[in-house]
Amino acid sequence: MRIAVPNKGRLHDPALKLLERAGLHVQNGADRKLYANTVDPDVSVLFARAADIPEYVADGAATLGITGLDQTRESDVDLIELLDLGFGSCRLVLASPEDGGVSSPEELSGGTVATEFPVITRNYFETIGVSPEIVEVSGATELTPHVDIADAIVDITSTGTTLRMNRLSIVDEVLKSSVRLFADPAVADDPKVTQIKTALKSVLDADGKRYLMMNVPRSSLDELKEQIPGMGGPTVMDVADGETVAVHVVVDEREVFEVIPELKAAGASDILVTEIERLIP
Repeated sequence: MRIAVPNKGRLHDPALKLLERAGLHVQNGADRKLYANTVDPDVSVLFARAADIPEYVADGAATLGITGLDQTRESDVDLIELLDLGFGSCRLVLASPEDGGVSSPEELSGGTVATEFPVITRNYFETIGVSPEIVEVSGATELTPHVDIADAIVDITSTGTTLRMNRLSIVDEVLKSSVRLFADPAVADDPKVTQIKTALKSVLDADGKRYLMMNVPRSSLDELKEQIPGMGGPTVMDVADGETVAVHVVVDEREVFEVIPELKAAGASDILVTEIERLIP
């Protein structure tokens, strides 16, 4: 089984890091060869351009693919989305010159729109019933309205800085994208695919969580439970002295700062806060 992963760029390192955290150590992955093995003899990694990964999965060259939703939509192939992996967030937006007078997509009927994403752009305008001419470009999309090639553009933005630098304003949002795990529909229910999906999801579920361990007087247990109900309630274990219990609980990281004084006030001591590598319900 092969997992297609971006071979370079801003998606490469986060994708490999996620596989590592999920327990799929990639061997010799740093040199970016075409293939790399993992610690699982049944799973290997295929390095490819992010834009090519959907086709690799659809054609069977890879079983799973890690790439952006935008790349999959642009490839126009039939894949199953298994997980949003939570990185590589961006937006495809419709933008036009600040002084161009375009304030809605409907005003571009009969106009010209330049983009590196003609499939997504065409589908977007078909959905809203507008028919501009779509001009495919291979780079510097934001310059096309200023050299009379297009009236507007559809392009990727993360912060909007590049658009503002080129005196472009956003007219509409075309697509929200992030990196996802994709599979061919024919293998989406394969046990190995499920195993990999579960491993990756366990890492995502652990992000932003902390594991708290503490000793609590038995008499204060009910009060403490009200402070931190945890995931399904805290785990409580007897301590040898008979008067103290050990309490373990998973909480959101953002709650730790405020909850610790409350725990101390409820009688908790020896409080230990640790990170969680993976969380499997």
